Amino acid sequence: MTPTSDAYFEQVGETLFRPTPHAGGAWSDAEIHFSPLGGLVVHAIERHIAEHHDDDLVLSRISFDILGFLAAEVCEVRVETIRPGRTIQLIEATVLIAGRTAVRARAWYLSTIDTRSVAGGADDRLASPEDLGSHPLTAVWPGGFVASLDVRPIAPAQPGRAAVWLTSDLALVAGEEASGLASWIALVDTANGIAVRQSPDRWMFPNVDLSIHLHRQPEGRWVGMDTTVTFGPTGQGVTSTVLHDLAGPVGYAQQSLTVRPLKPQPDPA
Repeated sequence: MTPTSDAYFEQVGETLFRPTPHAGGAWSDAEIHFSPLGGLVVHAIERHIAEHHDDDLVLSRISFDILGFLAAEVCEVRVETIRPGRTIQLIEATVLIAGRTAVRARAWYLSTIDTRSVAGGADDRLASPEDLGSHPLTAVWPGGFVASLDVRPIAPAQPGRAAVWLTSDLALVAGEEASGLASWIALVDTANGIAVRQSPDRWMFPNVDLSIHLHRQPEGRWVGMDTTVTFGPTGQGVTSTVLHDLAGPVGYAQQSLTVRPLKPQPDPA
């Protein structure tokens, strides 16, 4: 399909969003890549908070459970507050595609105070992307979303290990002002694709979830990822990422993988 807008989604109803080809998935042309969908969920949560809450809280953790195939069809995003409070709130979002619940997300929002005097423990900063060359992920992955990214490796990737910067010039929702946080989170699920341990032509290793923990609110459009991918011996894997913005580390992302062969594998004996 030919992209029809410079955005990942177009709003077609109060809670309805149509993916554009830019949101196309890496495993199938008929699916949405979860990364921009995750950003859309944050965008919907933020609109809900602005409408229903006056408290000045910030995102501390958001976890997404991906319940099945994300068909490239209109998405309905429903949001509700399940734990209100002045200093702590828990927000739940549900994404429905073709009448089926496809994603459930829960986000903890916490109040802020000045803790600069005790701040510490974060990882080292990554080298800046300014002097790095672009290296498209399209050499490894297909799909409209992957093609939309500016990816700048800090060093040559190794199987299961990579550190990169990435960004996108596309809007999250056509004609809407999305927050920097929503646009930033719209890139995070890419972590599972930057440090492939095995060729995706021979193995599948999609993530069934994504959990993001923040110790500082990210700023800007660049997402830095210091990523390690581990495959276990019985079909499970984990992608672990230290997340950065240009000022330094901001938190962590974890993804649970289901690992299975696409083609018969030769007997190692």
